[in-house]
Amino acid sequence: MRRDIICKGDNMPENVPPRVPVSAGDVARLAPATGSRIAVVGAAGGIGSALVDALTAAECEVVALDLPASLAGWQPPAGVLSIPVDATDEASVSAAFARAAECDRPLDGFVCLAGFTAPRMSLAQMDPATFAEVLDGNLTSTYLTVRAALPQLRGDGAAVVLMSSGLGQKPAPGYGPYAAAKAGVLALTRLLAAECAPAIRVNAVAPGAVDTAFLRGGTGRSQRESGFNLDAHVATIPLGRMAVPQDVVGPILFLLGPASAYMTGQILHINGGLLMP
Repeated sequence: MRRDIICKGDNMPENVPPRVPVSAGDVARLAPATGSRIAVVGAAGGIGSALVDALTAAECEVVALDLPASLAGWQPPAGVLSIPVDATDEASVSAAFARAAECDRPLDGFVCLAGFTAPRMSLAQMDPATFAEVLDGNLTSTYLTVRAALPQLRGDGAAVVLMSSGLGQKPAPGYGPYAAAKAGVLALTRLLAAECAPAIRVNAVAPGAVDTAFLRGGTGRSQRESGFNLDAHVATIPLGRMAVPQDVVGPILFLLGPASAYMTGQILHINGGLLMP
């Protein structure tokens, strides 16, 4: 028997939008509802491409945004709309989301996975240009893209998922600008959750290291040695292995879907037990 999880009763404030009832079938599915329209920034990366595949398999409509060079080397599933964007450039972001709006359908969800790191070095050694570049690529890009996406999100339970990192809560030496930027994403998540409630939910995932090209400096830009020691890292993880993209995709689908309807401003840490906040 279907039972509404959330009902608008006499004591509910008038400005609370109606909620779509959640059934047992919805909870079993966990992913966004069939036909949901989801925009993904950073769609051609390791986690992004796995997420696009999963959303497509769940019969969602996907708008995939990434750097032109990243899109050029990626073959998206059939039916995915690919739009080039430089997420650090306001004009590029505005143009990309204007194109996304051309179909005249609102977004049900938005995911920002944009970001990269620099070669590992102390702040004392790092030049200001590199610090600014990493800050822009992770924090400014998140701000610009989520700002552009918000007007296109429907106001009755749409969901935003941002990408932070365990380093944003527990920085490691050598990752100064990346840790600072991802800590900023944590703050931005909580701020947006407060500002957008109750119409739009905003949560974040904070993975540890994931076995993708990101560990070698990211995709779509010049490849650079990150200084990451995979074997040494695995030795510190309680679950005894590196994360793979699918480990992050599941939590993102959950945060986009109806089973997380009462969650906003939350951070899901995905790190095999390495960080237990």
